[in-house]
Amino acid sequence: MNKRSLLYPLIIGFFGCLIWFIIRQGNHLVPDTVTNKSISSTVAPAAIPAVASSVENVWTSLVHNVQHPLALLLLQIILILLTARLFGWLANLIGQPGVVGEIVAGICLGPSLFGMLWPGGSAFVFPADSFKNLQFLSQIGLAFFMFVVGMELDTHKMKNKAHDAVMISHASIIFPFFLGVLLAYYIYPQFSPVNVSFLSFALFMGIAMSVTAFPVLARIVQERKLSGTPLGLLAITCAAADDVTAWCILAVVIAIVKAASLWSAVLTMVMAVAFLGLMLYILKPRLHKQILKLQTANKQKSVVALSFMTLLFSAWAAEVIGIHALFGAFLAGVIMPTEVSIQKLLTDKLEDVSVLLLLPIFFVFTGLRTQIGLLGQGHLWAVFGLIMLAAVGGKLGGSAITAKLMGQSWTDALGIGALMNTRGLMELVVLNIGYDLGILSPEIFAMLVLMALATTFMTGPLLDIVKKMEERRSHASQIG
Repeated sequence: MNKRSLLYPLIIGFFGCLIWFIIRQGNHLVPDTVTNKSISSTVAPAAIPAVASSVENVWTSLVHNVQHPLALLLLQIILILLTARLFGWLANLIGQPGVVGEIVAGICLGPSLFGMLWPGGSAFVFPADSFKNLQFLSQIGLAFFMFVVGMELDTHKMKNKAHDAVMISHASIIFPFFLGVLLAYYIYPQFSPVNVSFLSFALFMGIAMSVTAFPVLARIVQERKLSGTPLGLLAITCAAADDVTAWCILAVVIAIVKAASLWSAVLTMVMAVAFLGLMLYILKPRLHKQILKLQTANKQKSVVALSFMTLLFSAWAAEVIGIHALFGAFLAGVIMPTEVSIQKLLTDKLEDVSVLLLLPIFFVFTGLRTQIGLLGQGHLWAVFGLIMLAAVGGKLGGSAITAKLMGQSWTDALGIGALMNTRGLMELVVLNIGYDLGILSPEIFAMLVLMALATTFMTGPLLDIVKKMEERRSHASQIG
């Protein structure tokens, strides 16, 4: 046998024997009496348990360890990711975007299903005092995601189709916003939380009706191979303009809601405009110059570090001003350089972490707040029907009619309306902000979450109907 192969057991065995010898001799040592007396009060609670109850103690210790905040958070993340991936896969099987399945997964893990079928298990895995940790993680994920969304805005395409896109997108905001405010007038007395003004409630109902999910719309357009078509380009441009406008309106609404008086609201808006000017006209050109310089020097890590610092600063400043950190994250993405290599570098660093890990946490956190069981009475479902009518009629109808007035064919106009009616993640962001501010009651929150899910779910089938209409029209024209 090779002598070197004997070296390992000899070393381990020799020092193992020395350790055993020292421990054996140490067992004969007796603690000093004075020292023992002085610390007896602290030693007593840590006495070694009896052998008879060791199994019970081990079980108790395991349960205690599982309930430790870090262990519980990791367990929650594992369960959330598994459920989100499963439902996302099922959604793709029926031709729906994965985000639809993830929203459904969040609702299923909440009190609407998991909590109803197994209240004890739900309370163990998702205790109320653990919601803060999930909320913080979800907000970080949303900040990363909004940063990526801001980078994906193609301002050049917006300029090329600016006139039509602005008309359609702003019509698709003002129509549903009006219907949301009108609806708020009728449901405010019954569903508004205590001490919430009609102005705050009406503004949030209006913005909730007006949002379009730009990222989901872009993915639907890409999956259906519409990216290079006039319909796809116009829809994406409209959604981008809609997104920018809606977030600006949301920032104004949040400032008004948070302000204690008219003057504080005005001051907040002045600070917001100053912040916007600082980011677009002072920080943006200097940031471009510095990032391009680092990129030329092949300092990729420095580029990423500078971009992350810009993201964090912008989110922090927006939160301090009072217009929400997510608006700041979105704006930080907008001012990033448009070079493909830089955007790809940053997107590769952030998108997988935010989309695959942190966004499902946001969906489940929303689901934990959504209590569909509250809508147990018939008149509440009637109110939900009115919400759906206002949401779909305002968004789809407003977009389609305006697109037709701008010279689009009816099939393209309906296609644009169906795409603009997609709400998805952006709607959930708005709803959670309203819920956190105490403006939306649990019943209205549940109705609006279901509305976001339904309007996103119907996009695919509506596009299929529009496609069949176009095929029939083409066939009829060929025969004629």
